[in-house]
Amino acid sequence: MNSVAIRLIVFACVFGGALFGMFLRGVLPEHQLSADSKDTVRIGMGLIGTLTALVLGLLIASAKNFYDTQSSELTEMSAKIVLLDRVLAHYGPETKEDRDLLQSAVARMLDGLWPKDHGQHPQMVPTAAGGEILYDKIQELSPKNDIQRSLQAQALNMGIDLGKMRWMMFEQAGSFISIPLLAMLIFWLAIIFSSFGLFAPSNATSIVTLFVCALSVSGAIFLILEMYSPFQGVMQISSAPLRDALAHLGQ
Repeated sequence: MNSVAIRLIVFACVFGGALFGMFLRGVLPEHQLSADSKDTVRIGMGLIGTLTALVLGLLIASAKNFYDTQSSELTEMSAKIVLLDRVLAHYGPETKEDRDLLQSAVARMLDGLWPKDHGQHPQMVPTAAGGEILYDKIQELSPKNDIQRSLQAQALNMGIDLGKMRWMMFEQAGSFISIPLLAMLIFWLAIIFSSFGLFAPSNATSIVTLFVCALSVSGAIFLILEMYSPFQGVMQISSAPLRDALAHLGQ
């Protein structure tokens, strides 16, 4: 289920809770809505509201941290790709095939992570046609002096680092908000908005206010879900670092 669908479900539950509260206000006997009852509801909703605010804040912070980590890893990987190309270039003309292989691997990575068909899911799984074959090619080099041996060792270390980062990004892509936690958060929000509707006057101003509040809360959850999918949706990580790296390869 995508983030847009989940946002609509959250909005329906939250705003539906507010409307349900307004409905209860009309059917409950007057003594059930006394000042003492209001105070009890306020105390209970204050506790639930505090829990909800804490959980929502933690989810936003966690999602933002995940998004920033993925973006930072992409930028670092792009820089190391250019550096690997320069090391191979300094090795000598015999690395021409290796540099072409690196360039084609980066181009495939770009097409996989940011497919031209927006309806297609990003390809997060690293392929052997990229880093592993390039690593084998670098190992097959026959250095003729100490400088080439040093450059080969540096290139191999960079190849290992790039492979680690690529697989790390793949493993992290499986991160997602806990479904039970999300369900409990929605339940708390529905209860809170039901209490709002229970004591809100039945007029257009109250309904519009509750509508906007429900829209805002569902929007926050939408942003959380979007940040957990940084290579698709409306909050995609920019492909500029990797495209810039590709433009500098082979020079």
